[in-house]
Amino acid sequence: MIWFVLLFCGLALAQDQTTGLSTDSGQCLTDICELGKMLNAMSETLNALKTRMSDSETKLRESENQIRGLMNKETTRVAFSAALGGSGGNFGPFNTEITLIYKTVKTNIGNAYNSATGIFTAPVAGVYYFTFFYNANRGQKLLLELHKNSEKIISVIELNSDTDSDDNGGNAVFLQLQQGDQVYVRMMENSHIYGGDYYTTFSVFWSLKCEIGH
Repeated sequence: MIWFVLLFCGLALAQDQTTGLSTDSGQCLTDICELGKMLNAMSETLNALKTRMSDSETKLRESENQIRGLMNKETTRVAFSAALGGSGGNFGPFNTEITLIYKTVKTNIGNAYNSATGIFTAPVAGVYYFTFFYNANRGQKLLLELHKNSEKIISVIELNSDTDSDDNGGNAVFLQLQQGDQVYVRMMENSHIYGGDYYTTFSVFWSLKCEIGH
């Protein structure tokens, strides 16, 4: 419509010049052309407003997606608990230190624990609570260490004593982890523990709601 008005203005002015219309008629045509220019400017402004509205809608959708992501993250849980497994009885001693592989998985919410390697890999950054417990037979020594990546964090020890009965023990720690950090239990050389599905365990828990105090 706007382009039609402008085209009409151009044709009308050309006709005015060739036919010698009166000054009033020429002024009228000029007013129509000015109106066409105003309509064209209004159309450009409207298009600019549409573009801004489209950008605002895009940003609004992005914000909504971020909010949904945060809401989903708030309900995220990471928890696992596994026992050493096997048929029971002594496990070890060995002449070198090893990473314990807890094969009997009780819980693995978030699938962050690998029962083939014994390694827990943090899926998200946060503060995690780790525990590990053991059973040791009489007359055997034991040294277990909890590692974060290659760093020793905490340990438990059981000394050899002929007068000592079977022992249970363990340790626990809160760890600040980044995504991808790995945590595992190492058993030192010449150590032993008691296997099975109930006695020697490794566990972790993380919850965003717990972290933010909900």
